Amino acid sequence: MKWPNLKHLHYLVVLHQEQHFHRAAQHCHVSQSTLSTAIQNLEEQFGSQLLERDHKTFVFTPLGLELVERSKALLNDAHELVDFAQSAGNWQAGKLKIGVIPTIAPFIFEGLIERVHQNLPDITLQLQEDTTANLLTQLNEGALDLLMLALPMETPGCKQLVLGHDPFHLIAHSDLVTTLPVPLDVSALPKQSIFLLQQEHCMTGHAVSACGLKHSEQVNSLAASSLYTLVQLASSKLGFTFMPELAIQNHILSTKSLVSMPAEDMAYREIGMVWRNGTTRVRLFRHLAELVAPLIPIPTLTR
Repeated sequence: MKWPNLKHLHYLVVLHQEQHFHRAAQHCHVSQSTLSTAIQNLEEQFGSQLLERDHKTFVFTPLGLELVERSKALLNDAHELVDFAQSAGNWQAGKLKIGVIPTIAPFIFEGLIERVHQNLPDITLQLQEDTTANLLTQLNEGALDLLMLALPMETPGCKQLVLGHDPFHLIAHSDLVTTLPVPLDVSALPKQSIFLLQQEHCMTGHAVSACGLKHSEQVNSLAASSLYTLVQLASSKLGFTFMPELAIQNHILSTKSLVSMPAEDMAYREIGMVWRNGTTRVRLFRHLAELVAPLIPIPTLTR
């Protein structure tokens, strides 16, 4: 049996990702003819059509789509094999690519880097900040090894490990605190008075769910792009927002006339790690979890 060329399978995956021969060739740093020939070689080797071509357009066949998904898994395993060999089988050595969402990254990167350097000196750490959806795509495609996300969150084909709980706090300018109902009742806040992040940030969904924001008319149509923008909006005295304790502990409110109050029923999000099923680096990930858990406001990981 003649084994398929891994580089050709990589070309196939990139072509599916880009849906364009020229862009895929640029991404792979090869000529368009080289990429086209590689796809044709795969079709000849498997004896089946992977693309339906029509002049300058193409569509993946059902077999082609299935092969793309299987190739992603195979390429991920190949990457891990190379990393394993380069580190001479030492699970505490090698390159580690971690993706972190924006509502966690600014408040944990410093501690994460410091703890890895102190406890895993032979690990080369690469960090990336992006939205949950983008990070999950990169994890499944093998571009990242591990994610730190806010949970609960559906992560098909992946394992999750909860590190701890991150309680939400209602944030208000000190001048507005006396206007709040006692006891605190979020449902009694005025219409358009609550500022949240844009929908692509999963913290918005977690805040809405955890803090009981059932009335959409309370949420202001102005959606922020970062927690720092939410701080500015709350400082304007136009309304209120929710902030995770992780950010508050890292002094996001230190220079503002803002007051934080625990959300109703101790609402919180979970912070956890996510990795692909079948990875060979679980021992490293669990050790890293033990190092990172103390950085979470309420760590729950058993150490």
